[in-house]
Amino acid sequence: MEEKLIQRLESAVARLEALSTGFRPGGSPETGDGAPVDPSIVAFDGMIEQYLGRVSAAAEKIGGQVLEVTKVVQQAFAVQKELLIKVKQTQKPDLAGLAEFLKPLNDVIMKANSLTEGRRSDFFNHLKSAADSLSALAWIAYTGKECGMSMPIAHVEESWQMAEFYNNKILVEYKTKDSNHVEWAKALKELYLPGLRDYVKTNYPLGPVWSPTGKAVTAASTKAPTPSAPAPPPPPPASLFSPETSQASSSGGKQGMAAVFKEINSGNSVTSGLRKVTADMKTKNRADRTGIVSANEKETRTSSPSFSKTGPPKLELQMGRKWVVENQIGRKNLVIDDCDAKQSVYIFGCKDSVLQVQGKVNNITVDKCNKMGVVFTDVVAAFEIVNCNGVEVQCQGSAPTISIDNTSGCQLYLSKDSLGVSITTAKSSEINVLIPGSGPDDDWGEHALPQQFINVFKDGRFETTPVSHSGG
Repeated sequence: MEEKLIQRLESAVARLEALSTGFRPGGSPETGDGAPVDPSIVAFDGMIEQYLGRVSAAAEKIGGQVLEVTKVVQQAFAVQKELLIKVKQTQKPDLAGLAEFLKPLNDVIMKANSLTEGRRSDFFNHLKSAADSLSALAWIAYTGKECGMSMPIAHVEESWQMAEFYNNKILVEYKTKDSNHVEWAKALKELYLPGLRDYVKTNYPLGPVWSPTGKAVTAASTKAPTPSAPAPPPPPPASLFSPETSQASSSGGKQGMAAVFKEINSGNSVTSGLRKVTADMKTKNRADRTGIVSANEKETRTSSPSFSKTGPPKLELQMGRKWVVENQIGRKNLVIDDCDAKQSVYIFGCKDSVLQVQGKVNNITVDKCNKMGVVFTDVVAAFEIVNCNGVEVQCQGSAPTISIDNTSGCQLYLSKDSLGVSITTAKSSEINVLIPGSGPDDDWGEHALPQQFINVFKDGRFETTPVSHSGG
């Protein structure tokens, strides 16, 4: 017994000595300058082994496109590790230099997004869940409060919300069909929550720590900006914060990491600050902003996949009280993240799109929409669905009332905090409500709301009872 303990101690000491001299277990240097291995890098390897290993194991059993996109996720995490190593050897860059520094990560994320394009795959939800989740890796772009991004921990949590919309659909679809798909979806979520979130919380809660004496990063392109040009050259596939569409405007007012990464390929220098933006959002977090979005701040997206015949697409705040989202076609990454409990959200005439409402608002109305997804946090009054077809709604916080009128096909995903909601339906069919399990690993429960009723005249009045159906 004592000999075994001594052998284990000697083995542990050998490993520590290897780390202290800057070598991996295999003997190759971790860094090119002979610097010791950073504990945060060792922790990153541990996180990948613990969490990403589960995703990969499930993907191997599934194969096909699920395995393909999982390998891209592996590649993205490998790139992030290399960037974390380089951060320790690099001076804090300017905006153009940061875009150049992060280009390898953006390229991998664009690769994942490209897998979701074209003809819709039978595994579209897997592809979207994986591709959207990778925006969480952009926490490494955080450079301080003035950069406009959420802090690293919050960014990881917020980034997963969009992926979770598609991840939940996998859990529901394969609940009784294939446990490998269920395992893949659960493992993917745990890779970010708690995996990446806890890693960032422990090692980089305030963002990456750059070297004051390291080498400088400069942008690859030095071409002069052309703010008056009508449009840049054909844009690359979607960027880090815009997986669905890219911006067509090349005006000096362009903001955000999407714009920063696009500049890499357009040849223009970066003249704006980093902003946490998504498709169809306006300039945000400017020092001189008043909190009310004016008409001239709203950009018209001429590169949208298609336009509604009823009018131009809108995503704007009117009179400081009402968010209007109209005629959005094929936009899967619409976001309203600057709202308050006195404001309302009105969604009209949208098709094949997804909107996130991040924050508490008074009420949300979805009117005359087709294949529309809405992810929201809290509503004070009610969430209303009227004259719609094929709507999916996910409540992440609380909602006292949800009303569904003249709607065909609606999936409601409720959170544990919203189980006390009152759901009213009228002239509607195919309404399903999904309830989270009691434990984090438990499956969602699906409940179909009745759409047929039996009315029996008894004791001087009609008694109405729902028709119950047996079977799956």
